[in-house]
Amino acid sequence: MPPIDEYALKPQQIESGLKTIKQRQRNLMLMSFVSISVLIVAAVALFIQQDLVYSFFGLSLTVQQLHIPVSTGELSYHLGNQSDYFFVNFLSFIGWLFLKLVVSFIGAFFLVGFLKKFNFFRIRFQSFVLKFVGWILSFIVLWSGLTYVQYDLKDDDQAAYHKLVHYEKNIQDSRLAHELHELDVADPVKAYLYAQAALLHQPVDRATAIPYVQSLMNAEQNYPAEFREYGFQPEQLWTMQNQLFDKTMTPMAQSVEKQVQQANVVEVIVRWILIAVIVLTLVLSLLLYLLAQQFRSRIVRIEQGMRH
Repeated sequence: MPPIDEYALKPQQIESGLKTIKQRQRNLMLMSFVSISVLIVAAVALFIQQDLVYSFFGLSLTVQQLHIPVSTGELSYHLGNQSDYFFVNFLSFIGWLFLKLVVSFIGAFFLVGFLKKFNFFRIRFQSFVLKFVGWILSFIVLWSGLTYVQYDLKDDDQAAYHKLVHYEKNIQDSRLAHELHELDVADPVKAYLYAQAALLHQPVDRATAIPYVQSLMNAEQNYPAEFREYGFQPEQLWTMQNQLFDKTMTPMAQSVEKQVQQANVVEVIVRWILIAVIVLTLVLSLLLYLLAQQFRSRIVRIEQGMRH
């Protein structure tokens, strides 16, 4: 019968096994961080997904930008060609989301590593829980910082539009009103611009916007052929009517109802997908965390046994 010592594990074997267990624990931690990151992004997206989906279809629940029809002549030429605000906004959101996710995820590791150079944090980050909390806080700080930069960067064109529609109490005091007084512009076009300016006002000036939108509706009903030649944006008319009256009331605005229906279908699908992702990543994060804790406990027991 062979001696018992032949069955005993050699120190080299124990160290090799310990190294493997530590590597697996690090992998579990990394997967847990990835899962938490996806959970945070999905939770944020759930709150803004309706606006995002509507932007993809060129729609908005509230007026977001002043649309200047070509029938305004010199005013349109002075401010230049307008880009597709909603689609550009959609692309900008996707780009910033990707940038914030990558920078925050990777940067959080560097930030935690930097903090570990200080004795105060090095002692506390020996605990997996505190290290994980530190990573989450670093992720949030970096994400918040990039979000601030995102909204702090203002496009020159948007600044010009803001100055054009800004007024304190009376819309006739705005630069837009002064510009229109000097131009030969049809009354429906003026109403179209004034209604948008009132809805862009902070807070929304409903009392001013409603008469102008009603004037637009009357003009479309009484002079439909001329109304179509003004170059109004059907999506903008739909937004104004629904923002003020919660329903679509004129033919031109109703022409985008198919887009609205498609957007509503996609919005419901996206919402349930995001909810499913949140639930799955939450469960996965908890499982990965518990497994990482089990591996950590095994590592502690093995290291204590090796010391004895």
